[in-house]
Amino acid sequence: TPTEDTWPGISSNEDFRSYLFPQYRSQALINHVPRLDTEGIDLLSVLLLYDTRSRISSEAALHHPYFLSLGEAVHILADTASVFSLREVQLQKDPGHRSSVFQPLGKKRIRHHPT
Repeated sequence: TPTEDTWPGISSNEDFRSYLFPQYRSQALINHVPRLDTEGIDLLSVLLLYDTRSRISSEAALHHPYFLSLGEAVHILADTASVFSLREVQLQKDPGHRSSVFQPLGKKRIRHHPT
């Protein structure tokens, strides 16, 4: 829930004051995206700021250290080009991948009931 510390001036906003928002405490982003590295957590934290004046711009976000592994060529890609056309970018299986809880289409699980 925004506070004067996280969003200066919010307490004087008429719309904000007209609702009784529950007072949720902030939580560490790593709890919600545990496989994100330090640079990713930093980028996410500056993208999710309440106060737009403090939030990172989209242009600055593109030059954030999180994207350094993509190489400089990512900044000159045509708007219609895929990032996967770059030699530096390759898909790899996520080491934290968990198998799906859903059965593949066409295969139905048969349940046997004891008689």
